Amino acid sequence: MANIIEELVRKKCAPCEGGVAPLTDAQIGPLLKGLSGWQREGEKIVKEFKFKDHYQAQAFTNAAMWVSHREDHHPYLLVGYNTVKVEYWTHAIGGLSENDFICAAKVDMLFDI
Repeated sequence: MANIIEELVRKKCAPCEGGVAPLTDAQIGPLLKGLSGWQREGEKIVKEFKFKDHYQAQAFTNAAMWVSHREDHHPYLLVGYNTVKVEYWTHAIGGLSENDFICAAKVDMLFDI
C-alpha cells in the first residue's frame, strides 16, 4: 500500500469544474486502503488527527491548509483542542475524485514530519 501513497504524493490535483463522474466504489476501494486511518463517510473521506496540545493542532491545521491551497483543493477542517478532523470531497461532482486522495496522502505526510 505504500506504493499508492508514494504515487499519490507525487501527483498534482487537476482542476475539476464538474462534468465528470465521481469515482466508483471499485476505484475508491484500493485508494482508501492505501491511506492509513482514512474512512469513507458517504461522499467524503475523513480522518481525525490527534495531537499533544492545541498549539500542535493549530500548526497542523495551518500546514494542511497550505498544502490544500497549493493543490487548489480545499478540505473541511474541524479543529478541537488537540484534534483536527479533515474531510475531503469534490463539491463540483458531488462525490470523490482522485484529487481528494492526492490531498489526503499529502496531509498524511505532514503528520509524519
